[in-house]
Amino acid sequence: QVQLVESGGGLVQPGGSLRLSCAASGSIFSIKSMGWYRQAAGKQRELVGYITSGGSTNYADSVKGRFTISRDNAKNTVYLQMNSLKPEDTAVYYCNADGILYYSGSYHDFNSWGQGTQVTVSS
Repeated sequence: QVQLVESGGGLVQPGGSLRLSCAASGSIFSIKSMGWYRQAAGKQRELVGYITSGGSTNYADSVKGRFTISRDNAKNTVYLQMNSLKPEDTAVYYCNADGILYYSGSYHDFNSWGQGTQVTVSS
């Protein structure tokens, strides 16, 4: 019922920057929070950070001061600006959205994931 489409991944040198985008579509009534997770090869998926509908943000300690999450509520889109990238930031990055759908005359909670986008930091 909700589709999340990510874009913006790629290969970047250490110290470089990338900007990821994630657009949500479907029978969305409201989105409470949107966030980013990442999963490096052989490791568990971990939270990068999230942003609430009111604009409050929370980040993992490993990315504080380097990554910034923002969102455009009108477009149901969340962004992840990544600066000063390090090789240890290499991972598949996943978008997540949590909110409420409206269809068939009623409201339904949802929690959806994007398909993931690869970020590789290497010289």
